Amino acid sequence: MVISIRSSTCYPILLIFFTLAGNSGRMTGKNLHVDQVFIDGLLQNNSEVIQTIYKKFAPKVKSYIRNNSGDDDDAQDVIQEVLIVIYNQAKTKGLQLTCPFDAYFFLLCKRRWLNELKKPMNKEVTISDENVSIDEPVREMVLQTEDFDERQSLFDEMFQKLGEKCRELLQLSFVTKTMEEVAEKLNVTYGYVRKKKSLCTGQLTEMIQQSNRYKSLKN
Repeated sequence: MVISIRSSTCYPILLIFFTLAGNSGRMTGKNLHVDQVFIDGLLQNNSEVIQTIYKKFAPKVKSYIRNNSGDDDDAQDVIQEVLIVIYNQAKTKGLQLTCPFDAYFFLLCKRRWLNELKKPMNKEVTISDENVSIDEPVREMVLQTEDFDERQSLFDEMFQKLGEKCRELLQLSFVTKTMEEVAEKLNVTYGYVRKKKSLCTGQLTEMIQQSNRYKSLKN
């Protein structure tokens, strides 16, 4: 089974945003868990690793969601979304796993599904949940990933509000080796591309910083 990765073409700008908004992603000074192989496998889009994740860890998630007002399709959506978030965090911030992947992955899926159930459209739901203790390293990793997801979601929202020319230039500048090539593809001068890129990046950063979601992230 192969997941479709929803990756951003603007990772360099996204990194600027994370620097502005505070740390979210890389945990330093802590020992890597042996289950880092699952993170690395996702980052490499390794089909064998992905199949192992579905085989070993997905059944527990499916069982939980089926017992809490969901079905297999809901579980599949949640699993897919969580794997994509983990992939994006690994690619953008060099995610380093410091706890068992099983506990980390399950808690991410569980919290995402519970958040889905809290939406207004879900009026009548039954939640069958056991109060179990959660190790602090697992909780820390999960909160870190959820914070990353919220920041990327905000970035994506603001990026789509940029003008078409800004979006085109920024996307092109991060899939093209040099700004000279960008200028050639857009049929404009090198000086114009450099100035326009700076203006577009500044506009995007300002939009992000002025949003209420950004202010809540900083609190």
